[in-house]
Amino acid sequence: MEPLNNDLIGDERMYMENILDHSTHPHNAGTIPDATFTHQEVNTSCGDAIGMYVKLADGKVADIKFDGHGCAISQASVSMLTDFVKGKTVEELKALTRENIFELLGIEVGMTRLRCALLGLKTLEVGLQNHLTERKEQH
Repeated sequence: MEPLNNDLIGDERMYMENILDHSTHPHNAGTIPDATFTHQEVNTSCGDAIGMYVKLADGKVADIKFDGHGCAISQASVSMLTDFVKGKTVEELKALTRENIFELLGIEVGMTRLRCALLGLKTLEVGLQNHLTERKEQH
């Protein structure tokens, strides 16, 4: 039997504590009344729901907020995502991937929590795409 890797256990514990902190004290919770775009998504498999409010200025995320409810993973991942994307350009938003979310969380996400972990990203992606499509149709 191989010895336990105490560093790995410590790292996992640190990431879990970070996830719990973000889920109980989420960053950027709230709404933006004059948001450039808003969008809401629901994870039908578990009932988690996230509404996202994004304010763009000069092609960058000037502010971002979210509301809704869900499990610790969905709330933590959207809290971390909103911190991560502040100041990013529209092009950088379009380039976000699920791997970015996994890196932010710092832990392996099992199949049962995959949709939860990616709900914030999906909400941002669909909201941004809808916004860009509407702008294109107006011009």
